[in-house]
Amino acid sequence: MAFTAEQLRTYLPPITSPSAIWWIGFSGGLDSTVLLHALTQLALPVQLRALHINHQISPNANAWQNQCGDFCAQHAVPFHAEKVRVENSGKGIEDAARTIRYAVFEKNLAPNDVLFTAHHANDQAETLLLRLLRGTGPRGLAAMASVRALGAGLLVRPVLHFSRADLEAYAQAHQLRWVDDESNLDDDYDRNFLRNQVMPLLQDRWPEFKRKWQQTAELCAQQEAMVEELAREDLLRAAPLVARVGQSIELDALRLLSPARQQNLLRFWLRSLHYTTPEQLHWQQIERQIIQGRDDAQTRVSWGNVALQTYRQRLYLLPVQLPEMELQFELTNDDSSLRLKADLPALQIRYRTGGERCKPAGRAHSQTLKKLLQDYALEPWLRDKVPLVFSGDELVAVGDLWVCAGFVAAEDEAGFALYWR
Repeated sequence: MAFTAEQLRTYLPPITSPSAIWWIGFSGGLDSTVLLHALTQLALPVQLRALHINHQISPNANAWQNQCGDFCAQHAVPFHAEKVRVENSGKGIEDAARTIRYAVFEKNLAPNDVLFTAHHANDQAETLLLRLLRGTGPRGLAAMASVRALGAGLLVRPVLHFSRADLEAYAQAHQLRWVDDESNLDDDYDRNFLRNQVMPLLQDRWPEFKRKWQQTAELCAQQEAMVEELAREDLLRAAPLVARVGQSIELDALRLLSPARQQNLLRFWLRSLHYTTPEQLHWQQIERQIIQGRDDAQTRVSWGNVALQTYRQRLYLLPVQLPEMELQFELTNDDSSLRLKADLPALQIRYRTGGERCKPAGRAHSQTLKKLLQDYALEPWLRDKVPLVFSGDELVAVGDLWVCAGFVAAEDEAGFALYWR
């Protein structure tokens, strides 16, 4: 199927708002140049705008940015460029560049905006093969989705059904000029090795392989959608709750599921909160220590930036590094909750050192702070962080959990409502 502007129209999303902007991720290479040019030929009733990311890796990066700006000026498309600094975090320069590129894309998208990228059938085939080589399931084999959410807007890849040869024929027919990135010839990069060495062999032996692989990706995407729908239903049945830090689900509800559905639920839960998913070693620890663990155990399994921890028959999903929290004082006359007297002298915040006692308002006796925090079911990982409010040397409140007897504001006087966030 030859690529034309009218063929492209078939793969464009509906225009949902007259004020929406359709951004084109514009590197200046063949693919994005063809996409941008074709969009300008359609006289669409929407604002087009080009977004160029200058990675500052190549010595030619600034020249490419200027060339992109000139091309946009010739075609009356507003041009926006951002320079970024790419730092290898251990996963390779390609991964680092992609991460920062999509962060810039996301930052610029307003609600109803669309970002178009020019990934084509060759890119899709390379992505699928790379993921196979690294080990993946149906979600990975779905490769690049033609449409997905990105920040406040939408990411659309409208030329996935066309090959690079299709785009090159269009560019030549319209006498387009584009940027040639010299790094594309460097086979030290995995994707370049596949593109330059492996894909030509596959093309010679199986000329239709890219179309077949696109079908595979679409079938895997459908399968993944069904699996995700099941995970969403299982998560709802596990009664998720937002905790003071993180979230929690019922541990018994998780244990009732088959091992495959347990992993499916946990993967979905982690992805939905933007945490990394476990490696096989961590799954084994989760199975042995959490799923099969004792009901009274307080077990913790952590990896990357996230931890799973059990407490009182619930499983908590937490950041490994707990966030900084502060106690806020809000002066109010609202007597719907316990409030701390506002006229107490020398208020200050301290933290547990051991041996503290107090008597919460409404209780008959004083108890140790350790026992009270257990009674109030404060999660163990927060007990050393709870702020203690003192007036001089007198403990008058503990976080926003309770106000001590004798220090509660009366109904007819102003007092401090406490919020520990």
